[in-house]
Amino acid sequence: MNFTYVSLPTRVVFGAGSIRSLAAEVERLGAKRVLLISTPGRAEMVRHLAKGLAPAGVFDQAVMHTPIEAVRKARELAASLEADCCVAAGAGSTIGFGKAIALSSALPVVAVPTTYSGSEMTTIWGISEGGAKKTGRDPKVLPRAVIYDPELTLGLPAAVSAASGMNAIAHCAEALYAHDGNPIVSLMAEEGIRALASALPGIVSTPGEIKARSEALYGSWLAGMTIATTSVALHHKLCHILGGFGLPHAETHSIVLPHALRYNYGAAPAAMARIEKALGHANAASGMYELEKRLGLPMRLADIGMKEADLDRAARMALEAPYPNPRSVEFEPVLRLLRDAYEGRRPS
Repeated sequence: MNFTYVSLPTRVVFGAGSIRSLAAEVERLGAKRVLLISTPGRAEMVRHLAKGLAPAGVFDQAVMHTPIEAVRKARELAASLEADCCVAAGAGSTIGFGKAIALSSALPVVAVPTTYSGSEMTTIWGISEGGAKKTGRDPKVLPRAVIYDPELTLGLPAAVSAASGMNAIAHCAEALYAHDGNPIVSLMAEEGIRALASALPGIVSTPGEIKARSEALYGSWLAGMTIATTSVALHHKLCHILGGFGLPHAETHSIVLPHALRYNYGAAPAAMARIEKALGHANAASGMYELEKRLGLPMRLADIGMKEADLDRAARMALEAPYPNPRSVEFEPVLRLLRDAYEGRRPS
């Protein structure tokens, strides 16, 4: 075997009640002037989580897809406060703003995820501007510490939990057929799919069950680890494009995933076999589709704001600087993929 594996230097604190170590993690970085980051309306919750700190300020305007206008405001606030650390507590959108600040300033970030996206474990950043989302990788944006406390996810609605978990599963799935994958990442990816696929139905049926929440958070950690050092492929390319059309991030990943797996099925047999083992299903694409139906998730792009007239444009955009993918990226097959996702067809 020939492969390269890079281990990234993030400190992970995992377990129920681990949020109580937040002040100690900030102190470990030597930080004194902390900027708290939250979504609108969650500032008080974040202040409560950070009650052991004396923050220099709060940026509470984090929104989906990190639009450049809001990013500029966050960066200006961090500079005016002379912040020496960011604490981003919330979903991937909130953590994305911490990364956007770090991208231009190299400020250390402490991430406290409350959903299952896994973005806190990666060097991947994304910023939206002019109707398109630009993404990249930079070690500067990798959080220096991550606190995983399943108790913080207990209030996450079941539907949001399910969509967020499917987003994490998509990370694992694409890591399994990444052109720069390796055996260590494949082990984490398969285990991440297994953990999330087993936990999410329990969360939907019993949202207050801490065991299922812990299992899902464990799976999301693995999901983030899988794409931290490997490339993503057609699925993520399409979801980045659709994000530029204003579609919700997690739900878009969930809807597109079964169809992207169907697209790549014949070109990545070893990866599909691992997905099938993790799901306990004979077919990776239809197994993922059935899991999403079981979770009660939206199954059609049409249901989350996609316009049929934009499918052609999205397919053409996928051919512009395509991500490495097991199967060649061609217009007509990609358009069929998008149309199937738009209409919510079961992958055949």
